[in-house]
Amino acid sequence: MKKLLLSLSAMVLLSSISMAATQNIAVVDVQAIVNKSAQVQSLKKEQQTKIADLEKWLKTAREDVAKQQSKEGKEKLLKKYNSEFAKKKEAIAKDYRAKLSAVDKSITDTITTKARAMGYDMVISKSMVIMGGDDITAEIQKVVK
Repeated sequence: MKKLLLSLSAMVLLSSISMAATQNIAVVDVQAIVNKSAQVQSLKKEQQTKIADLEKWLKTAREDVAKQQSKEGKEKLLKKYNSEFAKKKEAIAKDYRAKLSAVDKSITDTITTKARAMGYDMVISKSMVIMGGDDITAEIQKVVK
């Protein structure tokens, strides 16, 4: 029984080694693709605008609190604005995460589609590979939006 198990294990190992040797492997510099992506640049710009708007709102809120005469009025208004600020900040962060996830999926799908069209069986991030694989970063950058 042990001999059968050993011979089966050896066969599986040899077949997986031979399959790996025949696979067509590509590498992609994902960070370079992300940095040049118009979607990512647009998302960054949109996020900066939202943060600037939130900072303007915060400045107005602080001025409003400073105008209050009584300590109780200031505390009540401060509590109200802190609550609103937390909600606005969370909404901005949630929206950003959702859009970033969609962009990530879009870039991943584009890499997968292009690599398959080019005949690759596997794509590995260039940062994970010391040597080997065909670098298809330039071809992917041409199609990523």
